[in-house]
Amino acid sequence: MGSRINKLASILVDYSVNIQPGDRVVVEASTAAESLVRSIYRRILERGGHPHLLLSLPDQEEIFYSLANEDQLDFVPTYEKLAADEFDARIRIYSQTNTRALTGVDPLRQARRQKATAAVQQVIMKRGAEGSLRWVSTQYPTEAYAMEADMGLNAYQDFFFKACHADEGTPDPIGYWKNIQLEQLKVIARIEGHDLVTLRGPDVDLSLSIKGRRFNNSCGIHNLPDGEIYTGPVETSLNGWVRTTYPAVFAGRVVDGIELTFEQGRVVKASATKEEALLLSMLDTDAGARYVGEFAIGANFQIDRFTKNILFDEKIGGTFHMALGMGYPETGSLNHSVIHWDMICDLRTDSEIRVDGELFYKDGKFTR
Repeated sequence: MGSRINKLASILVDYSVNIQPGDRVVVEASTAAESLVRSIYRRILERGGHPHLLLSLPDQEEIFYSLANEDQLDFVPTYEKLAADEFDARIRIYSQTNTRALTGVDPLRQARRQKATAAVQQVIMKRGAEGSLRWVSTQYPTEAYAMEADMGLNAYQDFFFKACHADEGTPDPIGYWKNIQLEQLKVIARIEGHDLVTLRGPDVDLSLSIKGRRFNNSCGIHNLPDGEIYTGPVETSLNGWVRTTYPAVFAGRVVDGIELTFEQGRVVKASATKEEALLLSMLDTDAGARYVGEFAIGANFQIDRFTKNILFDEKIGGTFHMALGMGYPETGSLNHSVIHWDMICDLRTDSEIRVDGELFYKDGKFTR
């Protein structure tokens, strides 16, 4: 995978976080991603930055939850907090070797830990919105992710690098993502500044307001792979119903058959065919968990299958997703929560999106 890994490292360092001489950069990953970390480390040095590696064991979280006492669950991690507060850039590489390692962990312990680490995430979101911290999240294609996607490792690696456009078929990966940025800007120009958005289809009958909200152009800056536009809807504006097409995954637990009913922005009715108790407990995490912090439309048609990995699945071309909980402040979202849980609905059949009554999206494609 050497040449593809080097291409990926170049996208991340040269484009996504655009490292400059003197930048302090934290690289977070497990040791399973060593080859990618090594390439990123070299590239940061070549750019004149100061790389700091924050590496974890592949089974570190499993060990932590099996042994941590209450004080340890509540402890804010020192180095992560320091990097969030003071560094110039953050590159995070998801590199799990067992995606189901936390399946048996008490959700209350996980929720308690989330509240502690939320302090770090809130700083990252705030500084990211201000432009004082450049950050990106990506993945390393491990066997565990391949198994979740029902693919062999070699096939999954091909799928991953193609979705990131770090494959052999993309001679200029950075140029590709810059072009995506321009194309998605045209779409944003058609929707931003309007008010009422309505979604209709076999699995959705929903309305929401985007009045006064900004759309972000997700084009390889914060995520890789990428390809979506998103905003924070007016918190009290959602009314209607949605049924998720694909399961929502939380800490390795798969919640399937989710149906949500909204009134004045709040989830007033929720059900699931699998792991309903987890869904309901997550909705009661805090006051913001029953409100939507993000509304987004996926636009990466290289991602043509469900993989049980939200980094990919939320970008599937022809879908929309919304996240319960925390919104991105740069979009104008005012919703606060320790959770940000994405849920996806397919719009490729007999579905449409209208913006202030005008057809904007039909059967998985933007209208022209």
